[in-house]
Amino acid sequence: MSFYELWVTFSTIVIKEIRRFLRIWIQTLIPPIITMALYFVIFGNLIGSRVGEMGGFDYVAYIVPGLIMMSVITNSYSNVVSSFYSAKFQHQIEEILVSPTPNVLILLGYIVGGVARGLIVGFIVTLVSMFFTDLNIAHAGIMVTVVILTSVLFALGGFLNAIYAKNFDDISIIPNFVLTPLTYLGGVFYSIDLLPEFWRNVSLVNPILYMVNAFRYGVLGVSDIDISVAFGVILLSITVFFSLGLYLLKNSTGLRS
Repeated sequence: MSFYELWVTFSTIVIKEIRRFLRIWIQTLIPPIITMALYFVIFGNLIGSRVGEMGGFDYVAYIVPGLIMMSVITNSYSNVVSSFYSAKFQHQIEEILVSPTPNVLILLGYIVGGVARGLIVGFIVTLVSMFFTDLNIAHAGIMVTVVILTSVLFALGGFLNAIYAKNFDDISIIPNFVLTPLTYLGGVFYSIDLLPEFWRNVSLVNPILYMVNAFRYGVLGVSDIDISVAFGVILLSITVFFSLGLYLLKNSTGLRS
């Protein structure tokens, strides 16, 4: 395939994915925004006034980066897992796999679609947060880099979940029983410095902790985790997930059954 043909193929997948979630924006964009607004009201204003400061900042300001990352993670993941599994369930993916389209372009197309939804929701949640606190960005470059890399990582996670899923129930198991607990225990609402040493060490196993803290460092300039370690965890996870995604596209019999 020529470069032009490759570009048309890639852009077609991306446009399809973006149009998919924009077409049903009431279901894909509005609910997470309402949910995050409730978090700001309940945890930020009501509980935050009792907590006081955390990490040298008002509590509502401290949790804003975590809530933004929570919205990015869940939406990047859910967009890809639902879209790719639907294509697999309806046997649409078989038509793409038998075409000359390189597997890497298929994977990248779905990733970009998930990243687009994650970033759009994250941006809107950021705007909503400004009604509750003032945000003074400490390191804009780090903030943008972390949110994009995290969105890529969880778009890949949704892709892997969709490949392994055998029915529609399977695409909700990971978000409900793995992703949600890890997110809540990932330092969104608290600093791990407040935990006893044992539980602090346990928290260090949670990969989402590194992403939340890296993003918090970009926004507020404070972090419980060394930033270089956080970037290492994110980049290593992306490499592993991307390689596994390409392998499964090529070898998974479940996609062709």
